[in-house]
Amino acid sequence: MRKLIIIGSGPAGYTAGIYAARAKLEPLILAGEIHGGQLMNTTVVENWPGSKTGIMGPELMREMREQAQKFGAEIIDKNVVKVDFSKRPFTIDDYQAEAVIITTGASSLMLGVPGEKELLGRGVATCAVCDAPFYKEKIAVVAGGGDAACEDSLALIKFAKQVYLVVRRDSLRASKIMAERVMKHPRIKIFWNTQVKQILGGQKVEAVEFTNGEKLTTDGVFLAIGHQPATGIFKSQIDLDFKGYIITGLNKDYPTMTGVAGVFAAGDVVDHRYKQAITAAGMGCMAALDAEKWLENIK
Repeated sequence: MRKLIIIGSGPAGYTAGIYAARAKLEPLILAGEIHGGQLMNTTVVENWPGSKTGIMGPELMREMREQAQKFGAEIIDKNVVKVDFSKRPFTIDDYQAEAVIITTGASSLMLGVPGEKELLGRGVATCAVCDAPFYKEKIAVVAGGGDAACEDSLALIKFAKQVYLVVRRDSLRASKIMAERVMKHPRIKIFWNTQVKQILGGQKVEAVEFTNGEKLTTDGVFLAIGHQPATGIFKSQIDLDFKGYIITGLNKDYPTMTGVAGVFAAGDVVDHRYKQAITAAGMGCMAALDAEKWLENIK
C-alpha cells in the first residue's frame, strides 16, 4: 500500500517523483522496462534551462532519475499491465495506492522503413523545434502532410538552406494558413504523391530513397506523421479524447486531475500540442503538487 504511485517516467514522471518525494509522500515510480521517455533517443538537448552547453538526453534522464531517488522515491523498471481506478485504494498490478499520477507519455509514429530505427538520433528525429538549430546551412527532409509537418518545415527553414517536404498525397491536410506558408516559401520544396522507401547512411543519415526509386541527399529526416499516447491500459478507467490523450482540467482546484478523483496525469500523455521536455517536467511538478494537496484534504 502506497500513498502515491507514479506510472511512467521521462521528464514528467521523474519531476513528479522529485516533488512528491520532497513532500514525504514516499512515491513509487513504476518507470517501465524501457524507461526515460523519448529523450532516451535524443542526442544533445540544447534548450534545457540551466545547461548552456547542452546535455545529452539519456544523461539528463539519468540525472533526474537519480535526483528523485536521492529524495526518497523508489523506482522499479517494470511495465504496468492492469489498473483498477473504480475504487480507492487504486490497484496497479500488485500494488495499491491512495493516489496515482500517470506519466506514460506518447511515442512518435514511425514510417516503418529500413534505416529508420538504426539512425534514430543520428539524423532521424521527431522534434524539429528541438533540433532545428543543428541544421544551419544543411538539408532536411520532413515526412508528413498535416499541421505538424508544416510546423516542422517552417521551424527547420529558419536554419536549413533547403527543406524537402514529402507528402504521400496530392494535397496537404494542414490548416489553410499553414499550408499556404509552406507552399509559398522559396526554400521549401514539396514532393507530392511520394513516400520514403528507406533511409540511407552509416554513422548518420546521408540520403533517402523514395518508392519511385529516386534518391535525395539529406542531412536529416524528420518524422511528422503524429504521436500515439500510451494510454491503452487506461481506456476503460478514465476519460480519453478522440486521439487517446488523457483529459484533465475538469476540476479547477486540481488542474492535473482526471475525471477520477485521486488520479492525475502529466506530460505527453496529456499534451498533444507542445510536446517539450520542459513542459512535461512542469506538468509533472504540477501533478505532484496537486496530488499532495488532494491527499492532505481527504484525510
